[in-house]
Amino acid sequence: MTHKVPRMDDAESAAWLGLMSVCEVLPSALDAQLQRDAGITHYEFMVLSTVRLAPESTMRMSHVARATNATLPRLSHVCSRLEKRGLVERLPCAGDKRATNLHLTTAGRAVLIRSIPGHIATARELVIDALTPEQLDQLASITTVIDARLMVEQRARLGNAGLPSEPPPVVTVNIEG
Repeated sequence: MTHKVPRMDDAESAAWLGLMSVCEVLPSALDAQLQRDAGITHYEFMVLSTVRLAPESTMRMSHVARATNATLPRLSHVCSRLEKRGLVERLPCAGDKRATNLHLTTAGRAVLIRSIPGHIATARELVIDALTPEQLDQLASITTVIDARLMVEQRARLGNAGLPSEPPPVVTVNIEG
């Protein structure tokens, strides 16, 4: 039995390979900066940032997992490391005894605040400053479309297993540089 494999033209191939390169290299660069400046990984930064923006710096772990695109087991493992360093604490959820909340401690907030300037500088150096305002608009538009597709695919693949029935709160932050 023979299967025809669709091919990419030169433009499609260049776009795809460029995206794959950025997806591979950028996370390592962000990790290196955050490890150097604050002793945390990029994923830990995302967890701390997500919880920090929640009311009272507390959020249900299943919502943190969804907001950071992680499984609950991965998040739990990362939270164990963060707890040992005193950056977060797990608390029972008052509204649902089966759920656990994640709370950002004072020490966690301090680490997060200390990491933000270097993180923003790295994002500017590697991405923002490399693009024109028009390209930034295009990048935002492109990533919005791709993200929506990925979320549909993820829901189809995972269903609602381990996901909360309601989405996590959405918080928009505008950081002036």
